[in-house]
Amino acid sequence: MLRKRTSSGKRVIHLLSIVGLLLTVILTTVGTASAGSPVAAQDQGDRSRSPIYTNPLNIRIPGDGKVESCADPSIIYGQGKGDNNWYIFCTTDPLNDSDRNSANTDFNFHLMPVLKSHDLVNWTYLGDVFPSRPAWVNPTAGLWAPDIEFLNGKYYLYFTASDTSLPGGGSAIGVATADTPAGPWTDHGAPVVEPHSPNANPNDRRWVFDPDVIEYNGNKYIFYGSYFGGISARQLSADGFTSDPASEQAIAIDNKYEGANLYKHGQYWYLFVSATNCCNGPLTGYDVFVGRSVSPFGPFVDREGISLLAARAGGTPVITMNGNRWVGPGHNAVFRDFDGQDWTVYHAVNRTDPYFASTTDFTKRPVLMDPLDWTQDGWPVLRGGFGPSDGPMPAPAAQPYQKTTYKPRFARNDTPASLERAYSDDFNSNTLGPQWSWIRQPAPGTFGLENNTFRFDTQAADLYQDSNNASVLTEPVPKGNYMVETRVKLSVPAEGCCFNYVQAGLVIYKDDDNFIKMAPFSNWNTRQIEFAKEIPQFPRYGNTIVGPPGEWTYLRIAKRTVQNQEVYTPYSSVDGKIWEKGGSYTHNLGSNAKIGLVSMGGSGFTANFDYVRVYRLDPRPNVGWDF
Repeated sequence: MLRKRTSSGKRVIHLLSIVGLLLTVILTTVGTASAGSPVAAQDQGDRSRSPIYTNPLNIRIPGDGKVESCADPSIIYGQGKGDNNWYIFCTTDPLNDSDRNSANTDFNFHLMPVLKSHDLVNWTYLGDVFPSRPAWVNPTAGLWAPDIEFLNGKYYLYFTASDTSLPGGGSAIGVATADTPAGPWTDHGAPVVEPHSPNANPNDRRWVFDPDVIEYNGNKYIFYGSYFGGISARQLSADGFTSDPASEQAIAIDNKYEGANLYKHGQYWYLFVSATNCCNGPLTGYDVFVGRSVSPFGPFVDREGISLLAARAGGTPVITMNGNRWVGPGHNAVFRDFDGQDWTVYHAVNRTDPYFASTTDFTKRPVLMDPLDWTQDGWPVLRGGFGPSDGPMPAPAAQPYQKTTYKPRFARNDTPASLERAYSDDFNSNTLGPQWSWIRQPAPGTFGLENNTFRFDTQAADLYQDSNNASVLTEPVPKGNYMVETRVKLSVPAEGCCFNYVQAGLVIYKDDDNFIKMAPFSNWNTRQIEFAKEIPQFPRYGNTIVGPPGEWTYLRIAKRTVQNQEVYTPYSSVDGKIWEKGGSYTHNLGSNAKIGLVSMGGSGFTANFDYVRVYRLDPRPNVGWDF
C-alpha cells in the first residue's frame, strides 16, 4: 500500500525531499551495479537503502566452505538483551557436498544446524542443536522441520522425530529449550505430541511431522501433521512441554498438505502449507499453498472460497516454480522486517545441481528468501507473483534503524488473445474436427460426441514411465507462444476412497516419454489437479498441483519460449473467472509436439470435455517471467 506523505507547505522541505529521492536512486543504482558482492549495511543514520542479496542465501562455515542445504527453515530475531541477530534452524542434513566422515564413506548428518546473521544477507553456521539424538528418539531417526519460538523467557525449538523408541514407535514432536539460539540446548525428555493413530486407522501411526506454534488469546497452540493424517491443532500447556489430545481438531485434509505455517495479516490468519514430493531432484514439484480464516483454527478457505478440509481440497498457490533454475520451492516461514515488509524463507532445488555430490537421488535443498506481497483483495504472492528470485534483490530491513529499498511490482497472469480456430473444437457437431488423430485409438463405443461434449471413458491404462498404453486424442500445436484451454467433467464421486489415479485432462505430447500433463485426478480421499512432466532419464516423472477441481474444471496450459526455454505454466478454475496459476515446468517438446486429451488411470468412469480452445497469448510483457 502506498502511503501519502503530508506536506509542510515549505519549499525547502520539498527540495530536500527531491534531493533525498535522487540520493536514494543513486545509492540503489550503485548497490545494484555492485551486486556481485553484498553491499554492507549503512550506519544507523542511513535509512535510504538495504544490502543486496542473491539466492541461495550466503552461509559461511567458519574455517572453510559454505552451507549448501538447509531444508524446512525456521527463522527468528534475537530476543535476548543486546542480541540484534537473526537465526535460522534447518532440518537434519549434510552441510554440503564434501561434508563426509573421516573415512569418506558416508555423509555427516547434522542434527538441526543453526545459522546466524546480522543483516539477513551474510550468514554463519554456528553448530548443531544436538550432538546426538535424545534418548526417546530412535537412533536412526531424522530430526526434521524445526520451529523456533521465544516463550516464557526462553527459546523453544519444536522439532519432528521421524521415529521414536517409545512402545509402538511412530513419529512425534519434541521440544528443546535454551537461553540463547546458539545453545546449549536441553531436550525436554519426552514428546510434546506423542505418536498416535489417524482417526480412520486405529492400528496405524499417523505422520506427526512439521510443528508450528502460535500464541492466541493468552494460550499456546501447536499445529502439526503431514499427508498421512492431515494437519491438526492442539492446545499446549502453559509451559509449552505437553499438548492436550482432547483439544485436537482438524485443520486441513489428509493426503494433500504438510508443513503448516500460521501468519496473521490484517483481520485474517493465513495457513501456508506445502504439497507433493519435496525431494525429486530436478523434477521436484513441491509448492506452497494458502488458505485464510478469521480464526487460527479455521475453517480455512482459498481464494475461490473452497475449504482446505474439503475432498476437492482448496488451496491457492503462493510459492511456485517460475521456470528459472529453482524448482520445488516449499516449507516456508514468514517474517516481517523492521520496515513493515513481509518476507519468507523456504527451501528449493537447483535443477542444474540437484543432488549431493556422488549421489543420484539425494536431493540438496538450499535456503532461499524472497519478499511476500499482498494483493488488493488480501492474498499473498511471492515477489509480486514473479516467484523465486534468481538475481540481485534488495534485502529486508534487518535492523530497527534500516529501511528496505524493495518495492513490489505485480505480475500479470498469461491471458488469451486471438482464438486459433483451426486448432479449436467446441464438440457441437456430429464428428470431430479434421485436426484430430489418435495415438492408440480406443475401442469403439468408449468415446464419442454427445450432448455437445466429447465423451471419453476412463481407461485401465496409463501414460507414466514404462506404462504407456493409454489412448491420446491429439492435434498439432500452433507456432509460437500459445494457450490451450478445456473444460472437463470427470464422473469420479466428489468424495470417498479410493479411485487412485483416475484422471482426465490435457497433455502437450511429443512422445510417450516426453510430455507435459494437466489433469484432475483422484488421490485416496481427495480430488486434486496434477501438473506433471515426464522425461526419458531419471527421475523420469515429476509433478506439482494447481488449484482445486470442481464438478466441472477449467484447465489452461500456457506455453512461452523464455530465454530459449519452453516454459509451460498451468492455470485452473472452478468457475472460469478466478484462475489459479500453478508452478511452471520447462521442457523441450519442440514444434512437432501435439495437444492431447487423456482419460485414464482406471476404468469405470467417464470424462466429458466441453471444448478445446487454442489461443495466441497476449504478447505484453510482465506476465511472471523475471529470471
